[in-house]
Amino acid sequence: MATLIAPHNAAELKPLFVSDPNERARLKTEAAQLPAITISSAAAGNAVMLAGGYFTPLAGFMSKADALGVGQTMRTSSGLFWPTPVLNLVHDAGAIEPGDRIALEDPNVEGAPVLAIQTVEAVDKFSASELEELAEQVFGTTDRKHPGVEQFMAQGDVALSGPIEVLNYSYFETDFPDTFRTAVDIRNEILERGWERVVAFQTRNPMHRAHEELCRMAMERLGADGLVIHMLLGKLKPGDIPAPVRDAAIRKMVELYFPENSTLITGYGFDMLYAGPREALLHAVFRQNMGATDFIVGRDHAGVGDYYEPFEAQEIFEKIPNDALKIQMFVADHTAFSKKLNKVVMMREAPDHTKDDFVLLSGTAVREMLGRGEALPGEFARPEVAQILMDYYREEAS
Repeated sequence: MATLIAPHNAAELKPLFVSDPNERARLKTEAAQLPAITISSAAAGNAVMLAGGYFTPLAGFMSKADALGVGQTMRTSSGLFWPTPVLNLVHDAGAIEPGDRIALEDPNVEGAPVLAIQTVEAVDKFSASELEELAEQVFGTTDRKHPGVEQFMAQGDVALSGPIEVLNYSYFETDFPDTFRTAVDIRNEILERGWERVVAFQTRNPMHRAHEELCRMAMERLGADGLVIHMLLGKLKPGDIPAPVRDAAIRKMVELYFPENSTLITGYGFDMLYAGPREALLHAVFRQNMGATDFIVGRDHAGVGDYYEPFEAQEIFEKIPNDALKIQMFVADHTAFSKKLNKVVMMREAPDHTKDDFVLLSGTAVREMLGRGEALPGEFARPEVAQILMDYYREEAS
């Protein structure tokens, strides 16, 4: 029987989804009588992650003190290592007071059904300067052009903290039935397969040849039994390829180019933060919770624009205490197809190459080619994957 890596700072996962149908029905009845607020998309994503056990050992939304501690030292008031605040921010708490139970309505589902019930422990107001400082610590900038900062600063300045009981998984379970999985689901699948060394790969994009080969390299070099491709299914910035298209492209790639039963294609319900180094650490926390032993961290991981240095997300792992996480980082350089060697390589492992020896395409160039209906080079993308992307762009243009 395989022994799985322990969850983050806990003996077992702590999913906050109410799994007992009778209790869930009782809570839905209670929710109808409670004061209700429609929460932000970010808070809804936090609730879904808490529901699925990804945010073990958290019991709910953080207090202002915990969030400020996370910003300053990546520690909550109790000393728990955590890299990003998990907040329920609102613009106005109205008459809500500590001790109240409130219904949290889902902003991402038609009719705003109740997503969770929260027992409010504190109602704390952030000053404008505290929010600015927190944004600077988490995102490395206060520039409103940064999509994560813009989204964070738009949520409100009042934090409702306290434990939650989650009643559903928002739109993720219905919109992505084949892909959305909780940390509990993935742990169980890893156990069933008997995998002991498991590599996790984070993606918000379709996977091209370089990503594919990077996963293969990590598995071979680590002697891993399995790979979990774990894609973000929540909100992205404008211009990013939507989740259903990404999902189809990744499934086609795995079906044709990976050995059978070597790979799990899964997704999680969360909005992208684009927080670079801090988000890389958060990704590591919840990949440990889902049972992965190793996590690929590549160039510009979870970055956006020019806000972060290319390998800043790797360097932050060297700055945290050794006992902060059990999961190991697989350090990846930029990967690209070498025309000299006729295969994908990590660029730092080909010191005799010049830039012209690699097939390199920027995301912008790829989007422009696809938008014009041009096939991507075979060295850059598998033809079957490129076709799915071309069909999407053609549809968008028509």
